Amino acid sequence: MTGLPQSSATIAAGLASGRYPAGGLAFPHRDLTGIGQLARHEILFLLDEAEQWVALNRQPQKGADLLSGLTIINAFFENSTRTLLSFEIAGKRLGADVVNMHAATSSVKKGETLIDTAMTLNAMRADAIVIRHASSGAVRLIAEKVDCPVLNAGDGQHEHPTQALLDALTIRHALGLPPQSDLNGVRVTICGDLLHSRVARSNMLALTALGADVNVCAPPALMPAGIEAMGVTPFTDFNAALKGAQVVMMLRLQQERMEGQFIPSPREYRHLYGLTLDRLARAEPDALIMHPGPMNRGIEIDSQVADHASRSLITRQVESGVAIRMACLDVLTRRARGVPGWADLPEIKAGSAP
Repeated sequence: MTGLPQSSATIAAGLASGRYPAGGLAFPHRDLTGIGQLARHEILFLLDEAEQWVALNRQPQKGADLLSGLTIINAFFENSTRTLLSFEIAGKRLGADVVNMHAATSSVKKGETLIDTAMTLNAMRADAIVIRHASSGAVRLIAEKVDCPVLNAGDGQHEHPTQALLDALTIRHALGLPPQSDLNGVRVTICGDLLHSRVARSNMLALTALGADVNVCAPPALMPAGIEAMGVTPFTDFNAALKGAQVVMMLRLQQERMEGQFIPSPREYRHLYGLTLDRLARAEPDALIMHPGPMNRGIEIDSQVADHASRSLITRQVESGVAIRMACLDVLTRRARGVPGWADLPEIKAGSAP
């Protein structure tokens, strides 16, 4: 380890022994604005931290007091049901005071700028802010202006990091893999509106970092240019993309983000890219089915597939989401709470170099 800074030497030693670096070195970031900012062991650390909350959430008594006295603001500038509810439940189960801010009833509708809103939230001395925004990069911009940790709940076509984390956790559990396991060699096929999907982007980053073999499939008009650079294999033929798949992840057509005609018709899209029972048979015999929701049943996925009793993981994704968000809120507030090994270490703030 000669020549390495002390923190790098500690990390290298921890990884070599199969353990995480001690304390805050396991996750030195102040914010979670994207999967792209994380190292492989940092992704695994968050997954493993969520395991305790998966167990707790299955108990009759689900409350904890880790964040008692802390205030979390869920600032959603874009409509959401599942993600907002998941973050709210996560914060409350950890004992925090949770406040939800909806853009439809905020001063943003009166012309207030994003920076002004960020400064207002900061002045309220929140202990963590969860942000969802329709513009790519908006969450990072706010993170650079406030004094508390910021979590990205989805920004434009950029990223949705907690969705990718919960998907990885769901896959790990469904395959019976133990804690600290990566997804090395697991073949995942992601199909749908790749061009507009922040879920797809974050999943590609997370799954490839964990060693999965990722195929992506979309109509040519919805296939991002140069996607091979993300370490995935692109297909425009869904049948070919399904060969050997152990996990099939479908994406919603995001027509609210489309300007122009990207598909001939929903009927034609279903014919070529919809996941039916017949098409699912081209994947592995026990292939698992995922969808981040909300689903367009009868377009990208048939109800018989979405509701498959033994192979659909869609409700398990929702369950994993609460646990992952509890883990993220816990980890990102450890410095402020003075948790031993976290309070005295430098942190990486959004926008700063690691």
